[in-house]
Amino acid sequence: MNPAANPVTPYQSYVYAYPHKTAYRPLLPEPKLGDVWADESRDALFLYLHVPFCEMRCGFCNLFTRTGAPEELTGAYLDALERQASAVRDAFGDDTSFATAAFGGGTPTYLTAAELERLCDIAGRFGDLAAIPLGVETSPATSTTDRLTVLRDRGTTRVSIGVQSFVDAEARAAVRPQKPAEVEAALDRIRAVGFPVLNIDLIYGIDGQTPRSWLHSLDSALAWNPEELYLYPLYVRPLTGLGRQGRDWDDQRLELYRIGRDHLLANGYEQVSMRMFRLAGSGSGGTEYCCQTDGMVGLGCGARSYTSKLHYSFEYAVGASQVRGIIDAYVGENDFGTARVGFALDDEERRRRHFVQSLLQASGLERAAYRERFGADAADDFAQETAAFADHGWLDLDENVIRLTPEGLAYSDAIGPALFSGRVRALMDSYEAR
Repeated sequence: MNPAANPVTPYQSYVYAYPHKTAYRPLLPEPKLGDVWADESRDALFLYLHVPFCEMRCGFCNLFTRTGAPEELTGAYLDALERQASAVRDAFGDDTSFATAAFGGGTPTYLTAAELERLCDIAGRFGDLAAIPLGVETSPATSTTDRLTVLRDRGTTRVSIGVQSFVDAEARAAVRPQKPAEVEAALDRIRAVGFPVLNIDLIYGIDGQTPRSWLHSLDSALAWNPEELYLYPLYVRPLTGLGRQGRDWDDQRLELYRIGRDHLLANGYEQVSMRMFRLAGSGSGGTEYCCQTDGMVGLGCGARSYTSKLHYSFEYAVGASQVRGIIDAYVGENDFGTARVGFALDDEERRRRHFVQSLLQASGLERAAYRERFGADAADDFAQETAAFADHGWLDLDENVIRLTPEGLAYSDAIGPALFSGRVRALMDSYEAR
């Protein structure tokens, strides 16, 4: 997309990482982890453990996950996770520290309470989980008291629950079959067990959703006084349940976004990004990850790891049979000492990544920090893009910060993809979805 041209839609793609996994390719020869991390700072890393199982697959979901798993598979997966953790520990040695950790997926609480204890034990090999902030994702059906109690006792500081809608018909339309009473009961258990930060995910743009029903879901969430709320636009992606229906609801999303944004701001929330809103004064629970600068160590076949020069992971897929095949290969693996699939970042890509990830935050890009890191001014490195975005009214530039305007934040999902390099676009375009 040419950033100088108005996008057809503000909803091109959610840029949660740069580059996307579809730009990753097999690394040949496969570099040893010890070599990959040899010259990297290993202070204040982010530890991420991925659990690729869910009790159901939502119609909008393109995450790396499978529906259901026999008991022996979850046990075998944890066995493989433990083998991978051992390989990473051997490669790193003892001169490594972690500032924050997270369990994601999938749905980590798909695991039983006993399996969650084991997951925490595996993560605990890298440090005391009670000493660093830990965020965990959950779902209404799996937010049981025994599971939540394990997580609380093992140091979890943030629980994020995917609700999507408090309206029964909308949940069904999003292929998220759940009852409002089930959601309310799960939220009650989360608050009763007690965690410093509760995040609730909601989706706008669902078939049949109206401003009135959207406000109902927002107010239903606000009744629980969550420290954080994420508002996601509905995307209809290939190989997902809704994608196979060939339908899209683009024309209502921008209106609902603005309604949601304004409603949360009026109720004491601060906007952190297009999607994220935080209750003023509540803090983040320490789980916020600065992916412009922080390194990340990912464990699990759906996790990625970041160094300053290489992003790496395992194979990526969305289709159910391909995901199952990758999981099966992972649980049968014994040698986790190398990086398999990834993307090497040169200096231009490192600058671009920093610019993209910073700009998509409401706080914007600090020009002094960019200058200190790269020896240049971001406005010069990205002069064409910043000029075009400013012409659209999407960007404010002052001597200290380059920041999106409120309208610019609304167009984050068009601005982010417009900043992708030609190399990344070509790799993504040539990726064969499966």
